Amino acid sequence: MTHDTAQQEIDWLYSTQLFGIKLGLDNVQRLLRELGLPAAGQKFIHVAGTNGKGSTCAFMHSILKHAGINAGLFTSPHLVHFGERIRDAERMISPAEIAAGINRLRERVSGWNPHPTFFELTLALALEWFARRGNPWVILETGLGGRLDATNAILPAVSVITPIGWDHMDLLGDTLAKIAAEKAGIIKPGVPAITMTQEAEALEVIQTTAAERGVPLTVLETPWSTETGLPGPHQRWNAALAVAALRAAGFDFAENLIERGLCEVQWPARFQKIRPGVVIDGAHNMDAARVLVQTWREQFQQQRAQVVFGAVAGKDVSGVLREIASVADGWHFTAFGSPRALPAAELCRVWAGLGLAPRPVAAHASVAEALRATARAHPVLIAGSLYLAGEAIALIEDQAAAFERSAQ
Repeated sequence: MTHDTAQQEIDWLYSTQLFGIKLGLDNVQRLLRELGLPAAGQKFIHVAGTNGKGSTCAFMHSILKHAGINAGLFTSPHLVHFGERIRDAERMISPAEIAAGINRLRERVSGWNPHPTFFELTLALALEWFARRGNPWVILETGLGGRLDATNAILPAVSVITPIGWDHMDLLGDTLAKIAAEKAGIIKPGVPAITMTQEAEALEVIQTTAAERGVPLTVLETPWSTETGLPGPHQRWNAALAVAALRAAGFDFAENLIERGLCEVQWPARFQKIRPGVVIDGAHNMDAARVLVQTWREQFQQQRAQVVFGAVAGKDVSGVLREIASVADGWHFTAFGSPRALPAAELCRVWAGLGLAPRPVAAHASVAEALRATARAHPVLIAGSLYLAGEAIALIEDQAAAFERSAQ
């Protein structure tokens, strides 16, 4: 397959984003059934929640890697290029493997109505790759919600629910109980479930769901006791969830191996110090912004930041701005390469409408322009969306040519 042909296959997959997000399992169940996926004998750990899903998955993957287990890892969205979504302990899926897998899927679903979505196809691509790689374990992060998310077509060995908060209310519900019900939808009869202390409204739903399905539910009440490779006190909770999930899956690792895995984890855009004095964090909802501010104060004390901020439509932008405002000394609003990105001028209007203490505000036409404007500032905080974080990482690390824009 030539480079141009491979790119055509990848472009076709991105074009399926036009089908939007369709919650439901019928299509993905049909697709996996026809493909004979997942592979026989493969075991899964399934993770849902509002915040901390990716970090919890990364902690588990790192521990398994240090134990010599070549586990698969499925996460979303990617930051710089698509291959980040599908990897194991040895490597990411290669561009050639992506293109060949898409080609097989494209032929399989030709003429389907309804057509599989981008996320459904991406999951199928991942499961096929994990099968070919012979990964004994796979860690699956839900895309959106849980109950009707495509990943819920898989029967896991353990279900994990991270902190639940306010996000995607248009799709998941306008109360914490409704959102929790969607996330708790990954709990399945006979499969142990792990969660942590939550808002009472959310925890009650999780406990009720587990009881109705006869599932043993572990609710963690204390975080991991030592520091991890990801800064911030909230990451010790994610680490505790990861360790508890692996133990529920039957692993009995030595404490020093666990600590090595937790300390040597790599997961970008989670309070990532990409350069001295420059932090990138994909905080895109109010709860994530709140823990971002806590971590900022832990790391920078009273120093305020020049904030590069961008967000997608449909998020609680006002709530996120209010949280970050306490550590901001100036704002650099920008759009980024996503059709869902809010224009910088709109973000300026939202900020002005909050009536908070005035700070210097600038609107930038691009992420590159915002980064140039803050090149001599110290410290700088880049936050508001993982899509912004990915574009910023690509520019700062000179990977602009490899950057792949995505709407999902």
